[in-house]
Amino acid sequence: MAGSVRFRLADFARRAARAYGMRLRRRGFLWRSFRSRHGLVPIKDRSRAIAEGDILCFMAVRNESVRLPHFLDHHRKLGVDHFLIVDNDSTDGSATYLADQPDVSLWRTRRSYKAARFGLDWVTWLQIRHGHGHWCLTLDADELLIYPYWETRPLSALTGWLEDQGHDSFGAMMLDLYPQGPLSRARIVPGDDPLSVLTWFDPGNYAIQVQDRMKNLWIQGGPRARLFFSGDPRRAPTLNKVPLVRWNRRFAYVNSTHALLPPRLNRVYDTTGGERTSGLLLHTKFLPDIVQKSAEEKARKQHFANSALYDNYYDRLIADPVLHCPKSERLTGWRRLEALGLMSRGGWL
Repeated sequence: MAGSVRFRLADFARRAARAYGMRLRRRGFLWRSFRSRHGLVPIKDRSRAIAEGDILCFMAVRNESVRLPHFLDHHRKLGVDHFLIVDNDSTDGSATYLADQPDVSLWRTRRSYKAARFGLDWVTWLQIRHGHGHWCLTLDADELLIYPYWETRPLSALTGWLEDQGHDSFGAMMLDLYPQGPLSRARIVPGDDPLSVLTWFDPGNYAIQVQDRMKNLWIQGGPRARLFFSGDPRRAPTLNKVPLVRWNRRFAYVNSTHALLPPRLNRVYDTTGGERTSGLLLHTKFLPDIVQKSAEEKARKQHFANSALYDNYYDRLIADPVLHCPKSERLTGWRRLEALGLMSRGGWL
């Protein structure tokens, strides 16, 4: 009996120490974000137009002029009311385009994306200032959110249902899309729907586990794992994300939107044998510009903590590969994606 009591006490002490360490870590992220504000120069701050109950979208971008028109249009149609964006010294006209959009507030910085925790410090500062109390999407420009019934039900219907269920966060897996032939052969101009050329995806080969420390899902697989990391699958890109959160100024993302603090926000899955409602981030990374961008990013070394480990990954992309394979499936509607187990209606009927 005494041994059992000692075990329980030791377990309680470990959990308490872990929780305290995470609180300190979260406070450190918030402090970094507070300091990062000095590097943000407002270009067009329209944040006074944000009203109570508005759904907001936050992101950092660099040279995304091809994707931005459709990205904004897609998420406006879902029901995003205002976009708060940091431009990281774009040279392709992205900043000029964004500054002209009436529902965009824009800041610019020339500081290191990598040193800012891959842009999270900048975005977190804007969330502290403007996101508190709002449902907030945090996305990259090459991500298009979809969810069950997305074509007929606005985001406000989803967030209202989540609130009724007592949920403050919503999970989505990133689904890599690609063309049938070499990446460079697709033809697209700004304003075009990327899904007109990125029409294929991997329907299977996904591995899922729960990370013990933060209780977040860890999903890997898809064409990048299959083609670029088959010899070392643990280095394959992480596909799980928590992009939609009812924000509080004390929250902080840890690594992209793969996990948050406090850890309870990462429980976007059911632990009782059922399914929680979930969505997908349609990943439009593999447009033709990926070949040129890969050469640039290999030289800039801004996208990975240990960039040299990923030189071969960039080299493979620069070589203009074909991601399509005999098991690839053509993208159709969300119901097929749900049937494959890639997203779920859960209890939202």
